[in-house]
Amino acid sequence: MFNDFKIVDDRPVYRQLRDYLKETILKGHLLEHQKLPSTRELSKLLSVSRNTVLTAYADLEQDGLIYAIKGKGNFIGKVETFKTSSIELNWNERLNNVALLADELDVMKQGIFWEKGMISFNSIAPEEKLFDVENFKRAFLTRMSIEGDIVLNYGYAKGYKPLIDYLLHYMEMKGVDITNKDILITNGFTEGLDILLSSLAKKSGRVLCENPTHHAALKLFRLHGLDIHGIDMKDDGIDISKVEKSLSEAAFDFAYLIPSYHNPTGIVTSSDKRSEIIKLFSKYQIPIVEDGFNEELRYSGSHLAPLMTYIGAGNNVIYISSFSKILFPGLRVGWILADKELIHSLESMKRARTIHTSTLDQAVLYQYLHDGYFERYLKKAKSVYKKKYELVRQACNQYIPFKRMTGDGGLHLFIELEEGINARTLLKKCYQKGVVFYPGDVFYTDGGGSNTLRLGFSRLNEEDIVQGVKIIGNTLKNEMGS
Repeated sequence: MFNDFKIVDDRPVYRQLRDYLKETILKGHLLEHQKLPSTRELSKLLSVSRNTVLTAYADLEQDGLIYAIKGKGNFIGKVETFKTSSIELNWNERLNNVALLADELDVMKQGIFWEKGMISFNSIAPEEKLFDVENFKRAFLTRMSIEGDIVLNYGYAKGYKPLIDYLLHYMEMKGVDITNKDILITNGFTEGLDILLSSLAKKSGRVLCENPTHHAALKLFRLHGLDIHGIDMKDDGIDISKVEKSLSEAAFDFAYLIPSYHNPTGIVTSSDKRSEIIKLFSKYQIPIVEDGFNEELRYSGSHLAPLMTYIGAGNNVIYISSFSKILFPGLRVGWILADKELIHSLESMKRARTIHTSTLDQAVLYQYLHDGYFERYLKKAKSVYKKKYELVRQACNQYIPFKRMTGDGGLHLFIELEEGINARTLLKKCYQKGVVFYPGDVFYTDGGGSNTLRLGFSRLNEEDIVQGVKIIGNTLKNEMGS
């Protein structure tokens, strides 16, 4: 500030300075009670004599524009500033159809919300108390000491190379053939899917997916104008016979599948069915977008390999994932693993959209993973979540009269109530008793699921899990005739 002051004519300099400061104050560029530079500081800054500044300040004080406090300096007084005429626009009339649809589909703005003191089964985010904060701090300090000047600067659209290399090895250890495949780092899973949908050509304009499925994916499909074709779920994954019938009858641009700890049902697609899925979609030359959701949170049995492992050196599966449901979701780091040529094109879309994902976040996450902290954290987290998972299953079996319950691991269960029971009506009644959950209809592709609900248990303590499930069950039995 003040660097635009110029001595322009033969008027006394103190008057020019006084008028300049007066105009600056009246235009609101200097705020009420803001401290002005000392006379010595301002004279040096403007290359004028100190007496010039003293005289200008004296005139401004006499006009009531500034005031002086002995020993502290000069401050801006209370003045009426010049204001331009203002107008009020109706921004709702200026929003496009995509923005209006996004608002309509925003589940965070709809329904019944958690309030402090309530038992909330809404979230499937990780438990904050489990976060390995101390080792995260160590990872941060280590990486900053190594290349702090680099990670605080602009990065690359494709991502932070050490993290990319780590994730390629991480996926290789899961059995994926990474030949001619590459990774693009994204701001979580959602941006990864959005970038992909923004890049793929719409030929049929149709997507095949499980029904129900991840509501964030449904929202993006609708925002991109895709026709969504949902296939019912069996206890071991999507109904293959219905998939084959659909593929034989219509064309699809791609399929979107969540084979592990499916959101919202929690179902893990069996190994045999994974093989069938790959064979079937390969036959019809339809790519699969695989959502690598919560793959690590299996509490019994062996880990099932991602769909991508079944294609070998092929390139018809696009794998999108993040650690958000397990580790530090606030970092917003996800990735797309796909054919090298496809990643090359998606990189340009990423650069055009957001330039790059935070290099600092990527670098610290890399260091945390590289130092082996993740394996130790995961072992502890799985122990805690397994105990909660077994408890909530036991409580549901004991208290809730359901038609079907699914959930093979992960951080949630899915409940299907008897026909005619409306989960949103149940939610309103439970809300009055201090319990909330996620109504299942938001996950359905066809408007169904009015009798379903999702119970997320990750952030609840054991006492609240049992008490909350008991309230839901008692409300069903006593007030809804179940």
